[in-house]
This record gives sequence, C-alpha cells and structure tokens, in this order.
Amino acid sequence: MEHIKTDEAMEREIRRREADWSFINSLPLKLRTALIFYIEVGDEYKAAKLAGLSLDEFEELRIRAKIPKVILVG
Repeated sequence: MEHIKTDEAMEREIRRREADWSFINSLPLKLRTALIFYIEVGDEYKAAKLAGLSLDEFEELRIRAKIPKVILVG
C-alpha cells in the first residue's frame, strides 16, 4: 500500500512541476479548477466532467497546459 501512495505522490509531483502555471492561472475558474484537480488526483474523467468538457476537449486543454499524462510502472 505504501508503494502505491509513493507512486501517486511521484506522479502528482511530475504533473505539478511540468504544468504551465501561467496558462492555467489565466483560465476561467471552472477550467482552472478542473486542471488543478487533474494535477492533484490524476483522474481525467472526473476532471473533464468538472470542467464541463468532453474527454477529448479536456485532453486538448491538458496538452495546452503542458500537463503530462504520467503513469509509473514497476
């Protein structure tokens, strides 16, 4: 269980570090909140719903915000 928490923390740190915070902070509150939720939790489905976007639209926004999709294996 500790291994899973460590992986999640590492994924979150990578998303935080790589994100374009200037772009994210320039967005309307709803979109900004959804991107921050994605950075912290990593659930693109819930983040898209929070933003009121389709999954494809949210993925485009995530890419524009330079937030990587991080999945650690091992």
